[in-house]
Amino acid sequence: MDVLLLLFAAIALGGLVFLPWMRRRKAVQQAEQGLAVATDPMAGYGFVPLEHLDVRLPGPDEELAEALVEMRRTHDWRPAAELLRSTGGDEELRWQRVQTLAGAAAFELAEAPRGPAAPAAPGGTRTGGIWLRTWRAEAPKDPGGAQTHAQFLVVQALRDPGSQDYRMILEEARTVCREAALLAPGSPIPYLTELAVARGLGERPADYEELWSKVRQRAPHHMGAHLAALPYWSEKWHGSREQAEKFAARAAAEAPAKSLLPALPLFAVYEHLPEANMVRSLFQSAVVERAIEGAHFALREAPADHPMAPHVRHLLVWFLVRAERYAEAMEQLRLVDGHVGAVPWSYGRSPAAEYAAYRALAIAGWEQLGGTPAGFRAQS
Repeated sequence: MDVLLLLFAAIALGGLVFLPWMRRRKAVQQAEQGLAVATDPMAGYGFVPLEHLDVRLPGPDEELAEALVEMRRTHDWRPAAELLRSTGGDEELRWQRVQTLAGAAAFELAEAPRGPAAPAAPGGTRTGGIWLRTWRAEAPKDPGGAQTHAQFLVVQALRDPGSQDYRMILEEARTVCREAALLAPGSPIPYLTELAVARGLGERPADYEELWSKVRQRAPHHMGAHLAALPYWSEKWHGSREQAEKFAARAAAEAPAKSLLPALPLFAVYEHLPEANMVRSLFQSAVVERAIEGAHFALREAPADHPMAPHVRHLLVWFLVRAERYAEAMEQLRLVDGHVGAVPWSYGRSPAAEYAAYRALAIAGWEQLGGTPAGFRAQS
């Protein structure tokens, strides 16, 4: 009997101590889960999770994405050739697609396994990027193949500027650029690639100006061309801050209606920011504010589906977060989220992580100012 009384007492005591402890533990777990949801940048905003961000493209291009998937699966070049043929005379879109195709071939080649166990195509070559090699071999007169090949060589060279093959690869790229120019005489694309070749080889300013004049003859207000030419005039390469800003300001001033070129000064400012650029006042200075407003103006005036608009929006997000203009940053995030293949993220080691960090800062600043997920969704 005494044993039974002791047992009942233990059970009763357990109910008084153990059950409340369980309830407290559950409450703590629920609170922790709630905190995680509250601090999750995606919670309620509809943003794309970090692991699903597309680092290949600056913005959506379903046709290009489908072609990349098919080529990676089959190692067949025809989807790329058909994609560029279907692009027609939109040279802004074509330039973006050529760059992405070339980057995909370089990435596939870099990640392909090496050694005796590596899968090989007939003839013993590695399969990474083989679709580009077969494209050139089977359709040597296809201008799209030549344009993509030239850009691929530039990507390969600039990936390792210290390589002993650096100059040799760039010289080969120049040869392919000139071949591509003969295959499509009116296209500016080969000359855009050659701008990077000339920059990498350290061409004299007079020679670079002569090359730039060939670009302008074919596409005087091409945003991608100006972005390709701007680095040459920066102090990181062969110019100075003053030369780069002058180049960008002239392009913005001469821009026709509905052009993105008024956003070019923002890229010139970015190229010349000091290494220690965390000072808030720098991003609220008159120079930066003018460049930001120029980018806003360009985006308002240009067509919403302009192929280069996502490039402007991504850089604008970076500046707006630094300037603590969080509501404006959130509006740009709404329009570009999901794709991060653009400056400034592409300069870093982990583009998706760097973009996600700025996105989290924008959300935190937005909420500190009273913004909510519901309010953000209501503005969609």
